[in-house]
Amino acid sequence: MPDTGDTRYDRTVFYLSDGTGITAETFGHSLLSQFEDLRLRTVRLPFIDSTEKAHEAVERIERQGRVDRHRPIVFSTLVDSAINDVVRQANCRFLDLFATFVEPLEVEFGVRSSHRMGRSHAAADSEAYRNRIAAINFSLAHDDGQQHSELHQADVILVGVSRCGKTPTSLYLAMQHGIKAANYPLIPEDFDRGRLPDELYRHKAKLFGLSIAPERLAEVRQERRPGSRYAALDNCRYEVAEAESMMRREGIHWLSTTTKSIEEIATTVLQQLAER
Repeated sequence: MPDTGDTRYDRTVFYLSDGTGITAETFGHSLLSQFEDLRLRTVRLPFIDSTEKAHEAVERIERQGRVDRHRPIVFSTLVDSAINDVVRQANCRFLDLFATFVEPLEVEFGVRSSHRMGRSHAAADSEAYRNRIAAINFSLAHDDGQQHSELHQADVILVGVSRCGKTPTSLYLAMQHGIKAANYPLIPEDFDRGRLPDELYRHKAKLFGLSIAPERLAEVRQERRPGSRYAALDNCRYEVAEAESMMRREGIHWLSTTTKSIEEIATTVLQQLAER
């Protein structure tokens, strides 16, 4: 990202890590979401695994601070103390996530942590990692009702009208939680018959429904097929009403995705799975 004095932003936030930076960014974003009125530019600097890279990061942080005329905020999950010490020299508000949480845990457990770089992403050969990869492949193969030969392997099958959020939710469940999530669209032919697709009745206990406000659905569909009957508001109202009526009639738990994030949707699905 270029270091420009873009007046659309109030401050710049850097996420530094010796790994991918996803942990730092996720935690930092959760904290910063409490400051709704701030316009924040975010920059992720991953794989800072040497003092040379640390000095380069310091230069970039300070350069951005001069452009912004405010010192940047830095969230760090750097483990190596020498690398951390270099970055701490930057003119920034430095927030060391590992020092904040790991050191108190060392005291509590009475043992020293391993302090290994990239530890949180080092388990590429672990069973959990392999399960996530298998779940991703499964969800991709069973997206939008593409096939149903292995639906018995699914942990959950999401149903709902087209463009209500089934695919991103399926992939999030697979990537983050190793859940084998298939998804099936409910289409006008199903509403005319007044029945779910026949294949789904064999796996009815695994169904979870997603819905959406018709107005929002029309907006989403207009982006995909502008001016089409598919995206017309009256058609969206019809499909949503029919889908929700069908899910109630079939006893399928469901929720509206209109104002919910993928994380919130996925958490609700996981709660339902836990109750089973």
